Amino acid sequence: MRVIWTGKTRDAHLRALADDYLKRLSRFVKCEIAVLGESRSGDKKVDIDKDSRRISDGLHEGAVNVLLDPQGTEWTSEQLAEEMQRWQDGGTKEVTFIVGGPNGVSSALSARVSKRWSLSRLTLTHEMARVVLLEQLYRAYTIIHGLPYQK
Repeated sequence: MRVIWTGKTRDAHLRALADDYLKRLSRFVKCEIAVLGESRSGDKKVDIDKDSRRISDGLHEGAVNVLLDPQGTEWTSEQLAEEMQRWQDGGTKEVTFIVGGPNGVSSALSARVSKRWSLSRLTLTHEMARVVLLEQLYRAYTIIHGLPYQK
């Protein structure tokens, strides 16, 4: 499994939480985090295009690519676990979760992904979305393996 996002997690508390969930995830799956540089030209369109191109260049052929997108489909934790189990059972070699830049992603990148998933209709900072994503991935694996996890 891979997770791609742009920019570093600057908040030390959120970085510590993300690291904790990565450690927990490692019990179930190898999870690579690809932190890409974040464009800051001051021109929103230029930044979206540059960030999206960097993300697109990092996608592997044959992977299931899941874009976190406010307009994507909302899944419950159980539905996420079912999707992940289906990918696993179907022989998917790699699943990549993508957190775009603060201005979003290009339509070209959006069209290239396999799924678009909305974590919530709430607005989250990108740093918070990273933590929520990793927590939900960990939760999905506990569901798949029938392990207890606080609700």
